[in-house]
Amino acid sequence: MKTIDELLAEGVAGKRVFVRADLNVPLDGTTITDDGRIRAVRPTVSALAAAGARVVVASHLGRPKGAPDPAFSLAPAAARLGELLGSEVAFATDTVGESARATVAALTDGQVAVIENLRFNAGETSKDDAERGAFADQLAELADVYVGDGFGAVHRKHASVFDLPARLPHAAGGLIATEVGVLKKLTEDVARPYAVVLGGAKVSDKLGVIDHLLEKADRILIGGGMAYTFLKAQGHEVGISLLQEDQVPAVQGYLKRAEELGVEFVLPVDVLVAHEFPDLKSKAPANPTTVAADAIPADQEGLDIGPATRELYAAKLADAATVFWNGPMGVFEHPDYAQGTKAVAQALVDSQAFSVVGGGDSAAAVRILGFDENAFGHISTGGGASLEYLEGKTLPGLAALED
Repeated sequence: MKTIDELLAEGVAGKRVFVRADLNVPLDGTTITDDGRIRAVRPTVSALAAAGARVVVASHLGRPKGAPDPAFSLAPAAARLGELLGSEVAFATDTVGESARATVAALTDGQVAVIENLRFNAGETSKDDAERGAFADQLAELADVYVGDGFGAVHRKHASVFDLPARLPHAAGGLIATEVGVLKKLTEDVARPYAVVLGGAKVSDKLGVIDHLLEKADRILIGGGMAYTFLKAQGHEVGISLLQEDQVPAVQGYLKRAEELGVEFVLPVDVLVAHEFPDLKSKAPANPTTVAADAIPADQEGLDIGPATRELYAAKLADAATVFWNGPMGVFEHPDYAQGTKAVAQALVDSQAFSVVGGGDSAAAVRILGFDENAFGHISTGGGASLEYLEGKTLPGLAALED
């Protein structure tokens, strides 16, 4: 896999360099609420521009239905990238149409442009190889060289991620090189004790990584909505909490296997419960109650780990040498249910472990809750990609960058 340093050494002045970034940032209308992914790709874009490349940045945002949708425009991301670069960034209002061709043609050495959301074209995400390839052919006309730096999308077999690199000389950007290097630390010669913290809504999203990490981790801590499927698997009442009943047998199997392998599975001992899900818009007081994890009332739902669990999890992370964390412990967007997620983040800050925050909601929570990103070993830009890498899967976007 060629690195961007090797590409820069060969010379990129005057060349049109297509950078597949991940600018899939959360928006409140047109306001970016977390610009972490834009900041993550800035060094690659800046280095290319400084070397005289004509940089064409492309990305997806959200899940539009293969057609233009103003709610998913990349215009706010392009404006923010320009602010971070300290120079104007041109913006094309389509992907491969007249605006994109004209915008790229107008670039001079060292200038940067962003083209509109790739998913406004159905060919980007098509499962039909020919349709996807046709879109990749059109994208290839905009560039001389391809740089893959959208780690959050490398697990997708999409035109700009998988098909386009085959059509152009290609290299891995600095962000992808960093992400892969970090993930190797979680899979090869891991410093121990190795603790994994998994949260989020659905246990089904994490079964693959649990299966793989049972062979590698020393302890696995469970929180978030997925914890209630684990508690149900132990025979406990979970009330109206989020539950994937069909996954209970699989979870029971993992708990048994963990015991056989000597892997410590740590589940909540108490939880915060309420009669209804909180209002995340007004953030009105929710007045939750703390109950034992095996005593959730039948008419209430668990929404965060409780104070005893927060202390327990902090203790389980205190002596770890390596920690991977993916998924919040509760509904962190509401202040009454943010303490569990905050406690895990603080435990990682306080520990001496090499800590990796595995993208997605966990990364957003770290920033929203006011933590210094530099206090963690690494904050990933790709939750799904990180999980699939840890599952041992081949990621299409990485395979496409191999020589």
